[in-house]
Amino acid sequence: MTSELSRLFEEEYRAIRPRAPIPPIHVRFRRFTSLNTTIRLREGQIKVHLSDLLEGAPDTVLRAIAHILLAKLYRKPLDPSHNARYRRFVSSDAVLRQTERIRQTRGRKKISTAKGEHYDLDEIFETLNRRFFYGLLGRPLLTWSEHKARRLLGHYDAAHNTIMISRVFDRSNTPRYAIEYLMYHEMLHLKHPVRVRSGRRCVHPREFQEEEQLFPELEQAKAYLKQI
Repeated sequence: MTSELSRLFEEEYRAIRPRAPIPPIHVRFRRFTSLNTTIRLREGQIKVHLSDLLEGAPDTVLRAIAHILLAKLYRKPLDPSHNARYRRFVSSDAVLRQTERIRQTRGRKKISTAKGEHYDLDEIFETLNRRFFYGLLGRPLLTWSEHKARRLLGHYDAAHNTIMISRVFDRSNTPRYAIEYLMYHEMLHLKHPVRVRSGRRCVHPREFQEEEQLFPELEQAKAYLKQI
């Protein structure tokens, strides 16, 4: 299978770079927790790692992946048909279900604690649940991040049913409305799961955006977050 994949990558390389000599191409499946794919050019050799979730994919999909990876590596324009084929595959119900199962079984979610030095995420969740959701949302696992992350401020992980808030906000001078907004935003992800429309993932559907506008201190919270 690996030799067939290498041949497929060579064919796509020739299509993208018709005049350049084909370097050695090594393709391997790796045990990732998602549909990860990587490509590297090292010492004149191309090394590709594909998630083992793709081992049963049709040749047309694997060819599309080869095209996309090589085009990105050499900064060539993507063929829309290959791009659309790959998107349809990864957005299919069967693949999405398989990916979620793998994330649950292989992924390790590091849970810290919901009770911080200054703010208790459990208390904040229950307050917002009563205030905006009539107390109907089931409480997921709530945790502060291990580190004071400044890029990923908040995240809802559907596979592990966990809401994480960056520990950078667990301090006395953080306005409560900022943490409440972060929690409220992630609670909306809990209420409005990611949908797939026309082969594209819809993370913030219209209903999500409309409900987000109901948060009273929305503008103040967003302005504060920009300072982090």
